[in-house]
Parts: sequence; structure tokens; C-alpha cells
Amino acid sequence: MPNITITLTDTQMKGLEYAAFSPQDWAENAVTNRARIANDEIVQMYTTRALDEGVQIPANRELIIADAFARKWAKTAAEVQADAEAQEQA
Repeated sequence: MPNITITLTDTQMKGLEYAAFSPQDWAENAVTNRARIANDEIVQMYTTRALDEGVQIPANRELIIADAFARKWAKTAAEVQADAEAQEQA
């Protein structure tokens, strides 16, 4: 399972301690919630496109997301950026 590590200054940590009971829980919640939102967007996009193209929809969300990336219907933000830069140079 991937890990994300961030480093804060003492001042930044104090700010988070002021704003949240548990900075660790707050950070985990923020990241997991953003990932959930993105996954919901991918599932919605995939389902619409699969129905439009007559593609069988996988049985669960994990399989849908994996297939969306395998088919290049979904791309990472880095891939989208690289595509945009390549188009600008063309």
C-alpha cells in the first residue's frame, strides 16, 4: 500500500494543532476524502462512457477504476499535463 509523507515546520504543526484535535487524523481524512471524490468522478465517467460504447461494466469500483486507467479513459494529472504540453509544442 502506498504511503504519503509530508514534513511540516514546527510553526505549521502548531497551526494544525490549533485547527484540529488530531492533525494526523485531519490529514488522513482530507487525503482519503479527496481520493474518494476523484474515484467517484472516475466511476461516473467510466459508467457513462461504457454505456455509450457498449462496454461491459466491471463488477466493483476497484475494477472499474483499474479498467478506466487501462483503457486510458482516465489519466493521472501528470499524464494530462504531459499531453497538454505535447499539444502546445505540436
